[in-house]
Amino acid sequence: MQLQQLSYFVAVAEVRHFTRAAETLRVAQPSLSKQIKTLEAELGAPLFSRARGNITLTPAGEALLPLARRILADVETARREIQDLTGLRRGRVRLGATPSLFAGLLADALARFRGRYPGIELRVEEGGSRDLVRDLARGHLDLALIILPLQSTDPSLETTPILQEDLVVVSPRSDPPKRPYVRIEDLRGQPLVMFRSGYDLREATQTACRQAGFEPTFAVEGGEMDGVLRFVEAGLGRALVPSMVLSGRAGLVGTPLAPPGLERTIALAHRKDVHPTHAARAFHETLLTFLAEAESRGDLPPGVSRIAGISGR
Repeated sequence: MQLQQLSYFVAVAEVRHFTRAAETLRVAQPSLSKQIKTLEAELGAPLFSRARGNITLTPAGEALLPLARRILADVETARREIQDLTGLRRGRVRLGATPSLFAGLLADALARFRGRYPGIELRVEEGGSRDLVRDLARGHLDLALIILPLQSTDPSLETTPILQEDLVVVSPRSDPPKRPYVRIEDLRGQPLVMFRSGYDLREATQTACRQAGFEPTFAVEGGEMDGVLRFVEAGLGRALVPSMVLSGRAGLVGTPLAPPGLERTIALAHRKDVHPTHAARAFHETLLTFLAEAESRGDLPPGVSRIAGISGR
């Protein structure tokens, strides 16, 4: 059994398509199929069921998939640990975060880390918490900034809450709410601009409206963060967003929700069954220190507060 075979197997298992997996891996499809057949022969069991063009995992494939992911993740960790022996002159950090964080605090924290460790490669992945948790579990990310509570019950994930942020109702500046606060009930029948499925903010909006006794009315849905803000600015509707994303958006106004309001917890997550590399630990420390210093200077965005007890030198 070879690592390349396991890598090919995981790629096919994730997309359920041999040709697309080969394209992702940048290998010839016949070569990939041959390696999969060799792996099946060595294991003595088929890993995929190929019925009428549909690719599904057999029981043997289902059993192998989490083990293969763990093996590949451990090998990658070992490779990066050896690189770390050079004293953080080389290495890589694979970081995931929600769109609101990329639009807010994270760019400055990444710039500080890059200035301190110029030899460390930074790879970032933007997505909803559900997608980021999945990528962490699969070993595709080292760290992720996600929203709590988790939808996943994966015991291999460890989370450290670091920030609280308020959610506000964003409106075009040409049509702001008439009161200094907005109640969730005020959104009944109002056209809303909605994020795509998988976004934490979509679920937060739907949950808040349903708890208030109504279903939200969508004027347009399926957007990413930047698209949603642009749609609101164009007057298509209002949206529920984190206050930090409104910095620099002169055409938008954020209105707080009436007490008790809505807030959410941002946490830094990683796999506790995989030892973090020196580079990942260095970014963790850099981020916490950056947030602590921003708080002491009063530079955290409006509506954002650091959770007490989180260390950062």
